[in-house]
Amino acid sequence: MRFEFADCTVDLDGLQLRRGGVRVHLEPQVFDVLVYLLIHRDRVVPKAELLQKVWGDQFVSESALTSRIMAARRAVHDDGRGQRIIRTSFGRGYQFVAEVRESASDSTPAVTPGPVTVTGTGTGTVEQDIRFCRTPDGTRIAYAIAGRGPLLVKAANWMTHVDYDAENKVWRHWVGDLSRTFTLVRYDERGCGMSDWNVDRIDFEAWVDDLLVVVDELGLQRFPLLGVSQGAAVAVAFAARYPERVSALVLYGSYARGRMSRAASPEARQEAALDVELARVGWARDDPSFRQVFSSQFLPDGSREEWAAFDELQRRTVSPANAVAFLETFAGIDVTDAATRVSCPTLILHARDDHRVPLSAARELAALIPGSRFVPLAGRNHLLTAAEPAWPLFLDELSRFLAPLDGADQHSRRG
Repeated sequence: MRFEFADCTVDLDGLQLRRGGVRVHLEPQVFDVLVYLLIHRDRVVPKAELLQKVWGDQFVSESALTSRIMAARRAVHDDGRGQRIIRTSFGRGYQFVAEVRESASDSTPAVTPGPVTVTGTGTGTVEQDIRFCRTPDGTRIAYAIAGRGPLLVKAANWMTHVDYDAENKVWRHWVGDLSRTFTLVRYDERGCGMSDWNVDRIDFEAWVDDLLVVVDELGLQRFPLLGVSQGAAVAVAFAARYPERVSALVLYGSYARGRMSRAASPEARQEAALDVELARVGWARDDPSFRQVFSSQFLPDGSREEWAAFDELQRRTVSPANAVAFLETFAGIDVTDAATRVSCPTLILHARDDHRVPLSAARELAALIPGSRFVPLAGRNHLLTAAEPAWPLFLDELSRFLAPLDGADQHSRRG
């Protein structure tokens, strides 16, 4: 089904909005709010109904709905003053009021991309294609392809946004610099970023399965796999389960066991539980002072601008309920058995004084993976920043490690 109004087209089958013929990238909740108002444009939709239909059982404040309405208005070139397309019925809800034409969707595939220009720490630009695919349980997964070099797939990790990462100081050098050397494929995990937030499952097995869906969607048969933080555990599990698909592993900020799994004392278990409780209380209040605790753990040597960028990344990429679900799942991760079954060449890099994941956790993982190479890097940041000396060293180690791979393993067939 396709809806046309003003200079906009909403394609339900393609899960996309176009304005003036140009693809407009929307977060899942913004798109869902817009579509629900479109479908029910014959009436004023109460706020409570929108909250229930879009977020389900997740507890979110009314301000979350207001921000999605504002984003939907901006996307269709409307605003709160004009209200030419989405009208506020004060004290009641919202109604879609523009004239709409309905038609059947054309044959354009849902993964047809629109280019987005992104920059890294060096000069020049790369284009990335943002696309969507669906998992067997119906979850939309957003993924992006950037660069023109040999293939590199990055397993998803917490707090990413395939569109916003291109401009946010936390991830933009990862996107830009890796894309200048590789054809970089990355995606937002379920419950995060541009992928669906309102999902029935947020668990480790689902994350491994979602990686398979993305690479199958692109027709990738064999590829090197990069894992960062909890994404490294996903990459390890995937490589052990599908050894014929992974030509090499590169892991950064990694661990075999999550905080609760490796907690060896009551104090360590209390600390791991406090991590979850902080998210439960802090995110629900939308209070940046709570989120700054995570900023200081992930980027202890970050600048004020990088802390602010990390705080904004937290706010944009995950709901309070999902933040808690993620942290609970991370804490229980245990890939010790899978690690012993990894058969591909593996490079493990880790900051010596990582403030979030201790070096000992990465060293344990390196000891489990047969023949792995372990490279400690100077620094305390769990996520490498563009300015620290460890970043170019990381890029150099990664490039030299992957350079000897057979060209057939680097082949990328685009869907």
